Amino acid sequence: MRAVLTRVKSASVTIDGRTVGQIGKGFLILLGVRVTDTEEAAKKIADKICGLRIFEDPDGKMNINPTDAGAELLIVSQFTLYADCSKRRPGFTEAARPELAVPLYELVISECRSRGFKVETGEFGADMQVTSVNDGPVTIILDTDQAR
Repeated sequence: MRAVLTRVKSASVTIDGRTVGQIGKGFLILLGVRVTDTEEAAKKIADKICGLRIFEDPDGKMNINPTDAGAELLIVSQFTLYADCSKRRPGFTEAARPELAVPLYELVISECRSRGFKVETGEFGADMQVTSVNDGPVTIILDTDQAR
């Protein structure tokens, strides 16, 4: 499972001009599910998201976790995170099909909510417009195949 996590001052997602998810300070998370991902991977990435200390303390050091920072989460499905760009036209054979991806995407959302976070989402498979005001900017790539 792969996530591109951006620390934001605010973020939103719209579909057909209608806002479906909106947060203040927190993380905008673009989440990709790979064909080999499992529930264990979903729980692992949710745990990493919810504990990542990338908010600044009074000394300006990234030392505050999202709970203590009062962060909100906007999680948007993004199958293109598993694009194979070895050729000029990307291939997506590593991206999970909806029958696998949707339950794992929903499990990540559920795991984050169970930890007390306000979690907003996009709509799986929809044509979405995502807007964010990046904070820092700070952008981190998480990958369960590389996470320890």
